[in-house]
Amino acid sequence: MSDPSTASDIDRLRRLCIDLAESAGALALTGRRDHGVRPDTKSSPTDLVTRFDHAAEEHIRSRLLLARPDDAILGEEHPARAGTSGLEWVIDPIDGTTNFVYDLPAWCTSVAVRVAASGSPGRILAGAVHVPSAGETFHAGAGRGAALGANPISASTAGDLSRALVATGFAYEAAHRARQGRRMAALLPCVRDLRRSGSAAYDLCTVACGRVDAYVEDSVNDWDVAAGLLICAEAGAVASDSRGRPVRADDVVVAAPGIHGALVEALREIGDA
Repeated sequence: MSDPSTASDIDRLRRLCIDLAESAGALALTGRRDHGVRPDTKSSPTDLVTRFDHAAEEHIRSRLLLARPDDAILGEEHPARAGTSGLEWVIDPIDGTTNFVYDLPAWCTSVAVRVAASGSPGRILAGAVHVPSAGETFHAGAGRGAALGANPISASTAGDLSRALVATGFAYEAAHRARQGRRMAALLPCVRDLRRSGSAAYDLCTVACGRVDAYVEDSVNDWDVAAGLLICAEAGAVASDSRGRPVRADDVVVAAPGIHGALVEALREIGDA
């Protein structure tokens, strides 16, 4: 099919993203409260996964197979599914699984839909991030703005990097974490302070609504950031990689427009620390 571009098309996709994120997040939250958690590990001893990650993704996939059987699906916990419609759903059933395991509140379910494009991420059309512990749902449609629930949101008006609150995150592999730690230690004197929630999707939403002024990370995947990047863009934030080039999942810098350039310049000067 062609790229859905009408307002009604975008709104329908947006509503489905919200529904899927909220229902899967509720399933995970109820499961954890009723049954507890016994985590397994994936890529490293610190990279956790639970049966609720799998159950939440299976819930979203089953709903999509009924509602949109021709669409492709890319999720964190299951093999990618090919489609013929030209659209691809990008799913993180629980972003912030370590927080979920430890019963910390900053975990969420992220659902986005984008134009399927060979060799590139494709244009994101709609997305939603649901934070079950807070009862909050952030969402956006391309060209239709971003909102928290029923209320429009926008990035902060920060204009001075030295007074900016910057969120970040760290990889699972030890040597990569060490490099990231050195980089953030070098950035810390340039900003007001750093925050680390443990969920990339959640951090992006905090940029979109002005709770923090920027987010920097170089260890995430498409499913971590697809919905959050659209929500940030529709809220007026600026996204790039750390050299000011187009944003990539493995190099994300998203900031209020008044500090984005200064933040990128600071990161260029720091380099790989």
